[in-house]
Amino acid sequence: MPGYTVSLGLIMTAVRLPLILQQTVPFIALFVGMTVLIALNRRRELVIARAAGISVWQFMAPFIVGAFCVGLLTTLALNPVAAWGQRQAETMEADLRGDPSYHNRLSVPWLRQSSGKDDTIIGAKAILDNGTTLMGVVFIHFDSQGNIVSRQDAQSAKLQDGYWLLNNVIERRPGEIPDHKSSMQVRTNLKQDFVSQRLAQPETIAFYDLSNRIKVARSFGISTNALETQFYSLASQPLLLVAMTLIAATVSLKFSRFNQSRSVILGGILSGFVLYVVTVLVKAFGSSGVVPPFVATWVPVIVALAFGATILLHQEDG
Repeated sequence: MPGYTVSLGLIMTAVRLPLILQQTVPFIALFVGMTVLIALNRRRELVIARAAGISVWQFMAPFIVGAFCVGLLTTLALNPVAAWGQRQAETMEADLRGDPSYHNRLSVPWLRQSSGKDDTIIGAKAILDNGTTLMGVVFIHFDSQGNIVSRQDAQSAKLQDGYWLLNNVIERRPGEIPDHKSSMQVRTNLKQDFVSQRLAQPETIAFYDLSNRIKVARSFGISTNALETQFYSLASQPLLLVAMTLIAATVSLKFSRFNQSRSVILGGILSGFVLYVVTVLVKAFGSSGVVPPFVATWVPVIVALAFGATILLHQEDG
């Protein structure tokens, strides 16, 4: 990849670490819960606690409260850092994608603008600054009959007040020789708020800003499914960690001393993995609008909580 260096790759990896950590927090809660409960069972601490009349809910209360607090910290403290890091990583990646010799077709944002009799389709290889800067951009202009009038290929385009500022441009018109320009302006009636809402990725928006972004997107008539799904997913994070803790308890409290640790650990990992996969899958349905965002994010968590609580009640009370 032109312009890529090992140091740049390490920096991009470092700034993405908070987002990776945010995504792995549910598994961390699961493994920590299983490890601690299995260790307590091996030392007969839980047997002594039950013999003293302490119920499963009483000695599980610190684990549940701790998981809930970690979930709150993940949403309120870690997520803003993760969103910032993702924006920085996308900016670095966009600089690489903006190179004319580098082509990436994985994600191509498109916009359409109308200004008088001129219709313009805008495409780009990458976006940054919440959508107000486009890299590897192409502007295709049409007349009122739908015929192509001109095309501009630019290294970058920055949305200003009433126009796009294109840099390092090659302009092509039918029957004419391509014209290279260092910069040029293209009129637009698009507002920065609209473009930001249209092109910004939910993962790059902090939890504190999501509610306002949803309101602004609705005022522009833009679909808010992805933003709402991200908001509800972060809001449900504390209860998701509680659900993971309950799952850890259901497979760890019956641990015995007859070499059953492997089956116990495997059962807990599979249970947590299934919950995580279902959560991610239904979240994708919510982002695409197939399922309402509130339902897509909260139903799997509530079902997992009910499942874990039911099994614990059965183990405790028979």
